[in-house]
Amino acid sequence: MEKIILDCDPGHDDAVAMLLAYANPNIDLLGVTTVAGNQTIEKVTHNALAVAEILNMYNVPIFKGSPQPLVREIEVSEEIHGESGLEGAELPIPSQDIQEKHAVDFIIETVMANEPNTITLVPTGSLTNIALAVKKEPKIIERVKEIVLMGGGFNTGNWSPVAEFNIAVDPEAAHIVFNQEWELTMVGLDLTHQALATDDVFENINNMGTKTSSFFVDLLKFFQKAYKENQDFVSPPVHDPCTIAYLIDPTIVTTKKAPIDIELNGSLTVGMTVVDFRQPIPEDCNTHVAVKLDHSKFWDLIYDAIKIIG
Repeated sequence: MEKIILDCDPGHDDAVAMLLAYANPNIDLLGVTTVAGNQTIEKVTHNALAVAEILNMYNVPIFKGSPQPLVREIEVSEEIHGESGLEGAELPIPSQDIQEKHAVDFIIETVMANEPNTITLVPTGSLTNIALAVKKEPKIIERVKEIVLMGGGFNTGNWSPVAEFNIAVDPEAAHIVFNQEWELTMVGLDLTHQALATDDVFENINNMGTKTSSFFVDLLKFFQKAYKENQDFVSPPVHDPCTIAYLIDPTIVTTKKAPIDIELNGSLTVGMTVVDFRQPIPEDCNTHVAVKLDHSKFWDLIYDAIKIIG
């Protein structure tokens, strides 16, 4: 069983990642931490609590994290996720409270309290919390089992021609996280743009006829409309749960080992994840990039998770 901390900014696809991480029996979700990204920290933290309410997820603590990037002004993705960050479905009033501890401290304490190489960090928003944890307690670097993150891309961007949103909004944090000696797998746009919520997906989820399935259909319908209007996708890509799917079943996501670094200075390319596919791969390379998704296996995991929640 994979012990993980999900560091997220809910966010429609983050909500699906929470669903999959909580419902799948192969994942031990130790905690959810929030970071400003798709919306402000107050909004995404409220959304995390609301999604937890939908999932009956009362035994997983939720911690509020960084309200802004390390050095830059905050940017949000209102055009994709709406004013609340989770438009399209009626959100329940959360019955649980946010934890008093800061997300960064929870990440550090959890990694340090567990055996080395047993905790995987799964960031699906900007990498601010993870970078701050590294700076505050560098000992976590050698103790973390792996970083599996949603962000970046080697062929295209969405926030700029070459930069993906999660990396672009805090490239300094990404630069810190990508340049440590831990194992890191980048699940970027080249992979997640294969995770499309097609008409068949909508039909399959809708046919379940439960409160949970209705909630996620409503979310994905808004997501579909936003992606059509803003990026001309017929079917919306559901990015973030691809990280969880990879941890559940690595055969769902094909990866390649390659050096990756973050551009910080280019006037046109800041936030670009520069992936070096040249051969030979350096012996000390510890980064991997996701390249191919098994679409049907991926969505089968989502269907199963919705059925488990009921």
